Amino acid sequence: MRSPKHFFQPLAVGAPTPLREVPFKPSRMIHFFDPSNEKMAAKVPDIAKKTDVLLGNLEDAIAADNKLAARHGLIRIARSVDFGDTQLWTRINSLDSPWALDDLTELVTNIGDKLEVIMVPKVEGAWDIHYVDRLLAQLEARAGLKKPLLVHAILETAAGVANVEEICAASPRMQGLSLGPADLAASRRMKTTRVGGGHPGYVVRADPDPANPEAVRPAVQQDLWHYTVARMVDACVANGILPYYGPFADIRDTVACEDQFRNAFLLGCVGAWSLHPVQLDIARKVFSPPVDEVLWSKKVIEAMGDGTGAVMIDGKMQDDATFKQCQVMVHLAEMLAAKDPELKVSYQL
Repeated sequence: MRSPKHFFQPLAVGAPTPLREVPFKPSRMIHFFDPSNEKMAAKVPDIAKKTDVLLGNLEDAIAADNKLAARHGLIRIARSVDFGDTQLWTRINSLDSPWALDDLTELVTNIGDKLEVIMVPKVEGAWDIHYVDRLLAQLEARAGLKKPLLVHAILETAAGVANVEEICAASPRMQGLSLGPADLAASRRMKTTRVGGGHPGYVVRADPDPANPEAVRPAVQQDLWHYTVARMVDACVANGILPYYGPFADIRDTVACEDQFRNAFLLGCVGAWSLHPVQLDIARKVFSPPVDEVLWSKKVIEAMGDGTGAVMIDGKMQDDATFKQCQVMVHLAEMLAAKDPELKVSYQL
């Protein structure tokens, strides 16, 4: 780990100065697309108007013989499409693959000025981030970039979870983390083939009724990912970066998708992945604060003035802790309202 005195120094001569604070832009949904798919690529201009983040995927879901086509397709799309205020990200291939080095070299050289964030899969420790950090600095210097690219790590191995705090603190480039439930399940040898969401076998069951031992005992399904998401959120917040829920693969089950996204939102995640256009509206709904809570928060902030002391509002005590909770809600609402005119009206901002 670099010393605090040197942490924000560029890692290559001519590279841009690292950012001291991660830009917190709307990123309620990170929408994945396959740049090698011409039909999907043709829809990019329209989809860009509906999402906060558009991500050109080069890794999983891209067949080996399509890897080069996906990379070249992303370069072509980035050069030709006006993304407006939508962020363009990419997910490169894993660092142990034969494609990762060329992914970074060609993307930074050709469209480094268009990309905002590079998502790195299967990060296992700070050493992976250190490698990407130095390489990006060299490529940025060679390309003459003025703004540093940020790095987003996917938490999808047991080693990554064990080292999550060190990963978050590894570089000023770190923008955030996403949960990768499928690869993480395989790494942990979890007995599930689902991608995101719960499992009907993961339950807590009530004790038998002594008066009627044969009676049906109620059971409640639990969240397989609660521990990991909570730990990821804590590690991210402690290091000033952003946590995200990853994919929910059952496209048809919009109800369970919304539930899983809301669990992540309530725990502190700022967004989730979108694998299909139907999930865009779910993420927009879930990761935008409810209107009634925003209006209530504004009422509390107005009543409390400088945030000290305690007041009673509608029979509920409010103090400095609830004041801070309300500030979180209103600050997020203000940011989203600047992008979404409908929310601006609803939030009365």
